[in-house]
Amino acid sequence: LDLLGEHEDDPDRAEAATETYVQLVRRLAREREAGTLQHVNISIKLSMMGQQIDEDLCLEHLLRLLAVAEDEDVYVRLDMEGSDTTASTLRLFERAWEQYPGRVGPVLQAMLKRTAHDVERVCEMGASVRLCKGAYKEPRAIAYQNMDQIRERFTAYMKRLLGGGATYPGIDGIPPSAFEFQMLYGMRPQTQQALADDGYNTLVYVPYGTEWLPYFTRRLTERKENVWFVLKNFFRR
Repeated sequence: LDLLGEHEDDPDRAEAATETYVQLVRRLAREREAGTLQHVNISIKLSMMGQQIDEDLCLEHLLRLLAVAEDEDVYVRLDMEGSDTTASTLRLFERAWEQYPGRVGPVLQAMLKRTAHDVERVCEMGASVRLCKGAYKEPRAIAYQNMDQIRERFTAYMKRLLGGGATYPGIDGIPPSAFEFQMLYGMRPQTQQALADDGYNTLVYVPYGTEWLPYFTRRLTERKENVWFVLKNFFRR
């Protein structure tokens, strides 16, 4: 689950977002205990928790959340947002990892040119990684623009992560239990079901909340492929 929202610049609202995440963790843990859920994890956006107000404030909020997640055995994924927060997100991840190793992990975007270095770092740490291509429109100086090149980098990073000590991502020859596919809710649901039916760990990423319009608009406008995908599937239905 991922609570929608981003770039909070009000300390009170950042505190409120943190409390919402805390309550979400507790609710998911209760649902798991009741037998309605099996695997429980959440994705969070640090920019909702005061990242761009003050990193130390954001870390305080993050550690509070991780303390509850540790008690409830819930995994916390740090979403990667635009490149203006990439370095900060990875700094906060490493600071949180010192206290909660194995409880928190980052997302890395194959389109960013810095990711080659970041992959080496997470391999060194042995952290769980969500590897994605990247959904943000970024300048040519820091990001690959050609989709074939992005796919090539994605494959190379996936192989490195599998062989370098970081947990998850997957490739032929690795047992299905050793990695998982993570896909956005509503995107190729037949593929999601087919992967699950074939015995692969398949996680469906579900955004929710009232702040849906900025998220939806960005997903559609930043990459023309997203507009075409939505239209194609709309008329298919």
